[in-house]
Amino acid sequence: MALIEIKVPDIGDFSDVSVIELLVKPGDAVKQEQSLITVESDKASMEIPCSASGVVRELKVKLGDKVHEGSVLLMLETSVQHDPSSSAPVAASLLSAVSTVSTSPVPTSASKTGTSLGSHVTSSNLKGGSGAQKRVEVKIPDIGDFKDVSVIELLAKTGDRIEVDQSLITIESDKASMEIPSSHAGVLMELKVKIGDKVNIGDLLAVLQSSENVSQETSAPLSAPVMAQSSLGSPSPLGASFEASASLQTYPEASPLPVPLHQPANPLTAGGKTPHASPSVRKFARELAVPLDELTGSGPKGRITHEDVQSFTRSVMLGDAATKAQQSKSGASQSGLGSGSGVGSGAALGLIAWPVVDFAKFGPIERKPMSRIKKISGANLHRNWVMIPHVTNHDDADITELEAFRVSTNKENEKSGVKVTMLAFLIKACVACLKKFPEFNSSLDGEDLVYKSYYNIGFAADTPNGLMVPVLKNADSKGVLQISQEMGELAKKAREGKLSPTEMTGATFTISSLGGIGGRYFNPIINAPEVSILGVCKSSTQPVWNGKEFAPRLMLPLSLSWDHRVIDGASAARFNAHLGQILSDFRRVLL
Repeated sequence: MALIEIKVPDIGDFSDVSVIELLVKPGDAVKQEQSLITVESDKASMEIPCSASGVVRELKVKLGDKVHEGSVLLMLETSVQHDPSSSAPVAASLLSAVSTVSTSPVPTSASKTGTSLGSHVTSSNLKGGSGAQKRVEVKIPDIGDFKDVSVIELLAKTGDRIEVDQSLITIESDKASMEIPSSHAGVLMELKVKIGDKVNIGDLLAVLQSSENVSQETSAPLSAPVMAQSSLGSPSPLGASFEASASLQTYPEASPLPVPLHQPANPLTAGGKTPHASPSVRKFARELAVPLDELTGSGPKGRITHEDVQSFTRSVMLGDAATKAQQSKSGASQSGLGSGSGVGSGAALGLIAWPVVDFAKFGPIERKPMSRIKKISGANLHRNWVMIPHVTNHDDADITELEAFRVSTNKENEKSGVKVTMLAFLIKACVACLKKFPEFNSSLDGEDLVYKSYYNIGFAADTPNGLMVPVLKNADSKGVLQISQEMGELAKKAREGKLSPTEMTGATFTISSLGGIGGRYFNPIINAPEVSILGVCKSSTQPVWNGKEFAPRLMLPLSLSWDHRVIDGASAARFNAHLGQILSDFRRVLL
C-alpha cells in the first residue's frame, strides 16, 4: 500500500480558482477519473478528477479554498504504484483553451477561408451595400472530438435581439456541458435545433438578420468552446463535468461586450435564468424528472447540488412539495382549489379577500419566519382539511388494568433499557382493529378503494422543528417490547432531524397522541392518502358506575377522525367500541 498526493492538474493560466463542492470524504473508495471536487472561476466550472484509484485518507482542501495547478487535494492510499508522470486525464483543457485562444492572433489563412478557429459563418447580402442587413448562418463551432452532443436547453427564441457571444443553446455530453454563443449580433430569424437534437461541429444552429459588415474577408469572433482533451490526445472524461462557454475568444476593438452567460438575455427557462448546475446534476435531475428551474440551489452562487435534487424529490414523494405541473393539474381537478395566491386569499373559493392589517400600529411586534417543516406541513394539512370530508367520533377507554400491566412490565424489564409506553399498546390494539375493519386500512385511488394487507402505523412526534410523523413498519408482526424500542429510535431520529424518507412514508393509519401534555378531546386531521387517524389525550381517573357503585377508573379519551367518502358513522362507532374493549382487556388482541 502506498500513500500518494493527488494534486490539481493543469487548469490553464487560471490561478486561485475557488472550491465550491467537495464530492468525496475521508474513508471513501474512489476510482481513477472519479470527481473529487468542483472548482469555479468567473468563466467556467469543472469537476477535478482523481488520477489514481484508492481510498481517501485525508482531504487537504475545504469549501472556499483557492487552488491552482499543483495544489494538493488529498492523500490517497493506493495498492498500485503511482507514477505522477503518467497521470490521469488532465482536467483543464477547457480553461487552457481560454488562455490559448484569447492570446493568439488570428491566422491570415484562417481569415481568408472565412473560418475562424471555432466559428462557421456564411452570409448573403439582403439589401446590398456596406452596412446592409445580412442573413447570417450561425453554425456549431469546434466542440472537440465529441460527436452527437445533445441539445438540453434553448436560451433564445425567434424574434429575440441577439448580441455577440450571447448564448443560444446549451449542449451536453456524458462528460461536459456548455452554452454555445452566437458569433454575430442581430435578430434571430430562425432557430434550427430543438431540445433533444444531436448536433456536431458545423451543424446549422440559427439564422440571424444582421446589420454587421459580414464578408469572407473578415474573421468572425473566436467563440469556440472547446471540450477537454487529455494529455494523450483523446477526449478527457474528467470524471465529471465542465460547465462553460463564456469569453473563449479574442474581441476586435469594435466588438460589443459579451453578455454574461449566467444571465442570458432571453432565457427560455422558468425563473428568468438558466439553472446553475453541473452536467452530472442535470443528468441526475433528468433521470428523476425533476425540473431544475423550480429548484433553489444551496451551493455557492446558488448552484444546484445533488442534495438539492434529492431533497426536492423526497419532498414531492412525501407530498410536502409539488412541481408546477402537478400544481396546475391539481388545480384543474379541484375546480379552483389549486396553488397560488388565490388559495391564500380565498379568491379561488369565492371568498372575500383575506384582511391585510398593519399590526405594528397597535403596538410592538416581532416578525419571525415559519420553519420549513411548518410551512410544508401547513400546506398539507390545509389540503387534507379542505379535500377530505372529516367526521370525528369521541369516546373513552378504560385502561386501568392495562396501565397497571404497563407499569409492572417496565419494572420487570428495567435492565433491558426499553421503556414501554401506552402508545405501544395503542399501536398493537389499532392493528387488531384495522384487521377487523379493513376499510380503515385502505386508501382512495380515483374511483377505486385500495385495501392494504400490511399495517404500517405512523405516530406524530413533537420535535424542536415542528411536527413529524415517523412510520413503524409491519406493526402486526412485532410485539409490544419491539414496538417500544423501534418507536424510541424513530422518535430520537425525528428530534435530531435524521429521519430518512423511507422512515416517514408508507403509513396506513396514524396515531396522534397528546397524552404527555394534556387535553380532553380534539379533531385530528387525516393524513392523506390515509382515510382515518386516531387522536388520544391525557388519561385521567374518573368515577365510573359499575352497576353497583361508582368506582375510580383510569379513562383514556379517544378521538377518531375518518373520511366519510369511505367510512360511515356506524363503522366508526364500531371501530371505537372495539378499540375500547381491547384496551380495557388486552387479552382480546389475541382473538
